[in-house]
This record gives sequence, structure tokens and C-alpha cells, in this order.
Amino acid sequence: MAIVKVVELIGTSENGIEDALNNVVEEASKTMKHIDSINVENIKVHVKDGKITSYGVNCKLSFRVERDKKGEDDR
Repeated sequence: MAIVKVVELIGTSENGIEDALNNVVEEASKTMKHIDSINVENIKVHVKDGKITSYGVNCKLSFRVERDKKGEDDR
């Protein structure tokens, strides 16, 4: 039986929304295994002097929780 865990994360970038999402995946991958998907909840941009200065994404990331041979979570 598969268990999926969901965590809420915020990613930012000065280069765009896709880059902000890539930042979320790259950072989350450092401590989480088996990432399945990201659900973008909200997109936000910061504006200064009539120009976009940074992008932000609020998202929910889901990943499969797998047990090792000892029955402990494998994250």
C-alpha cells in the first residue's frame, strides 16, 4: 500500500515562474525522495518601478513514503 505525504513549500526566483518551481524541486530533492508532483496553489510577483523584480510560487509537493527493511520511513 502506497502512502503519499504532502508538504507546502514556497519557491522564489528573479528569472521566472518555471525557475521558481525548479528551485522548489531542487531544494526539496536534497532531503526528500520519490517526489511525484507539485500542485501550484498561488503565484505572486513583486513589482518595483513598473517592472517585475521577482517571482514566487506557493505549492504543495507530494512524495511517496516508502519503508526500509526495518519498517522506518525512507524520506
